[in-house]
Amino acid sequence: MAFTEAELTEHLNVLETVFWSRRRPPLHLRDRIREGQRITEQVIELFFLRPAFERPGELIEESIAKVQYVRTQDVWRIFWKRADGKWHAYKPHPEALTLKDALLVIAEDAHACFFG
Repeated sequence: MAFTEAELTEHLNVLETVFWSRRRPPLHLRDRIREGQRITEQVIELFFLRPAFERPGELIEESIAKVQYVRTQDVWRIFWKRADGKWHAYKPHPEALTLKDALLVIAEDAHACFFG
């Protein structure tokens, strides 16, 4: 089941206050690098849009992380994209009880999986 309108509003607020407000590119780069999120069903994918190397005018998505809400268990699962291009559970901390907690794990990036 997809998020309700009320849940979407709350999740977008949490994304802004807990994550993007602290991880947004600096002002002098914002015309070139932008943050974004894609919400599908119960999944939120975080990414940056940046210029493609040696292809002026073309933007590419650079994945940061993905969180999935499992309603039946009331937990948020945390994923990172490995070099194979596939999403994998973030083994050091695969789940969080709230979206805020999941975003704090991603922002901390203790094992340099999300931001390199």
